[in-house]
Amino acid sequence: MNVFVPKRALFEKEALDYPIGKHIFDKMQELGVDTSFIGSHNRVTGIPGKTPQEAYFEGKRTLVVGLRRTLDFQTCKPSAHYQLPLVTSCIGECEYCYLNTTLGKKPYIRVYVNIDEILARAKEYINKRKPDITIFEGSATSDPLPVEPYTGLLRESIEFFGTEKLSLFRFVTKFTNVDSLLDINHNSRTTFRFSINADSVIRRFEHRTPPLYERITAAVKVASAGFPLGFIIGPIFHYPQWEREYGQMVESLAEKLFDKLKTPPAFELITHRFTERAKRNILKVFPKTQLPLDEGERKFKYGQFGYGKYIYPKDKMTEMKTFFEEKIRENFPDSDILYFV
Repeated sequence: MNVFVPKRALFEKEALDYPIGKHIFDKMQELGVDTSFIGSHNRVTGIPGKTPQEAYFEGKRTLVVGLRRTLDFQTCKPSAHYQLPLVTSCIGECEYCYLNTTLGKKPYIRVYVNIDEILARAKEYINKRKPDITIFEGSATSDPLPVEPYTGLLRESIEFFGTEKLSLFRFVTKFTNVDSLLDINHNSRTTFRFSINADSVIRRFEHRTPPLYERITAAVKVASAGFPLGFIIGPIFHYPQWEREYGQMVESLAEKLFDKLKTPPAFELITHRFTERAKRNILKVFPKTQLPLDEGERKFKYGQFGYGKYIYPKDKMTEMKTFFEEKIRENFPDSDILYFV
C-alpha cells in the first residue's frame, strides 16, 4: 500500500507554530501538493464537488491540518472510557462506513498538531480516575495510520501511554504502514487492532484499502514487536459463501500468527447493519452498490441513541454467532471474544 498523498492540503496558520504542523507543511511543499490556508478546520471551503459523488471523493483526497481547541474528550463506550482526538476521517472508501453519515458531504481527513496539549489533557483524565485504569480509543472517528508518516501522532501517543501505568491505549486500522511503530517502548499498554474481513468483502466494498493478506502480514509484524493484538471482524455479511470465506480468513490468521503471539488476540465481531439515513447517503455516493440494503430482509431495531437500524434477523444472527465462536475457539483457544453485535 503506497503512502497517502493528498490532492490538496489546507492549514490553519497557527498549525505552523507547532513542530508537527511545520513538518507536514514542508512535506506537502516537497511533494508538490496544492497547499493553502484556512481560517478554521471546522469551516473548510475550497474543496470542489457539485454532486454527492464528487464531494465525497474530493473530500477523501483533502488533508486539513489544525489545532484541537476543545480539549474535553468524548466518551467512548463500551470499548474505552474516552476518545483520544488525533485524526478525523479516513482515506479508505468503504461503501458501508458509518462515518458516511457523520462527517458531512466532504469527509476530509483532519489532523491535530497540538499533541502535547492533547496528551496533557489525557493525563488529567487519568489522574481524575486513579487508582482505576483509564482506557483511551485513538480511532473512534478515524483511521489514523495512513497519515502517520506525516504526523507521528500514533508514535507520540504510544510512547506517552507506555509510561502511564494507570492507562491503556487502543486503536484500529485497515492499513499496513506499521514499520515506524515497531521499535517503540510500548510496555504492552497499547493494543494494536486490525479491522479485517473476507477477501471478497474487501474487494467489493473496501475501496482504497490493503487486501487481507497484507493486513495479516502487518499484524504478524505488530505481534512480533510484542504489542497486544486485537481484531475487529466486521461488518460481517451473510451471503452464499460466507462460512467458507470467513472460515478461511480465521484459519489464515491463525496459521500466520501461530508462533508470533506473546498474548492471545481479542476479537470484536460486528454484523452488518444500516439506518435509513445511511442507506440514502450510500446510494448517493455509490449508486451501483451491491451492499445488501433491502429492509425486507432485515429486522428493525431501535438503537441506544434513539434511532432505528436494520440488522439481520434472529436466526441469521444466531447462526453467525455460533459459527464465529466455534471457529475462533478452534483456532485461537485462549482468545476472548469481547462482543458480538
